Amino acid sequence: MNFHEKPVTYVGEVGLKVLNLKDMTNFYKDIIGLEVIDETENTAVLGAGGNALLKLEAIDGLIPKRGRYAGLYHLAILLPNRKELAKSLIHLHNQGIRLGSSDHLVSEALYLSDPEGNGIEIYRDREPEEWNWNGGQVDMAVDPIDAEGLLQTAQEAGEAWQGMPAGTVMGHIHLHVSNLQEAQKFYVDGLGFEIVTSMGGQALFIADQKYHHHIGLNVWNGVGIPALPEKEAGLHYYTLVLENAEKRSRLAEHLQAMGAEIIEHPDYLETKDPSGNLIRLTV
Repeated sequence: MNFHEKPVTYVGEVGLKVLNLKDMTNFYKDIIGLEVIDETENTAVLGAGGNALLKLEAIDGLIPKRGRYAGLYHLAILLPNRKELAKSLIHLHNQGIRLGSSDHLVSEALYLSDPEGNGIEIYRDREPEEWNWNGGQVDMAVDPIDAEGLLQTAQEAGEAWQGMPAGTVMGHIHLHVSNLQEAQKFYVDGLGFEIVTSMGGQALFIADQKYHHHIGLNVWNGVGIPALPEKEAGLHYYTLVLENAEKRSRLAEHLQAMGAEIIEHPDYLETKDPSGNLIRLTV
């Protein structure tokens, strides 16, 4: 099962509002290993294997983020296998990057931040057959990662890091929201995701077609936090790729019936979740 292709609904691209386009582009290229697919004076589109995953946008008058807002907790880049994660671990260590790490049972993950404080997860999935489901919820944990095992995997492969390989995708996005109940209603009732893990009123993990999560939602920045102001750096939007135009229209009608505004653009429909996170619905 590929959880990042149709008919599954998945996160396609993340857009960030950035203060320093050159530095951020270089970071995502040289440190993270994405390739520059398209560049203009004010934007850079990066990805892997020709597949766009990240858009950086320099916006006039932008200022650094100054408070606790809804928005990005982290964007999560999914590598095709453990060997690639091991190569990334060594590369990031050699670059002197401060890293966190976790074994989540369903996946192994590395955590870091970009130069403007946006959270990044780089991870690999275990095979779905290895995931443990209990009554519709998948077991996840925050266990120590097997760093020695990863290093051994890299040594056995004997390959130098050459950036993110083809087959790398935006695995999921994790968002700060202002209210979990409202977020649940929007994403589950409105967009058709299902809850796969719930963390005691603090966080929800939701997915389509029994992935371990396409979207994480948390209130760790506080309940009732405001949306990220337009002129502050951080998350601009993220895209949800839907099976077809018919499904997109159906979901847009659901959302409108729930009071969400839908704005039509030539290539996508745009809406905001109840916390003000901007979503582009594409097909």
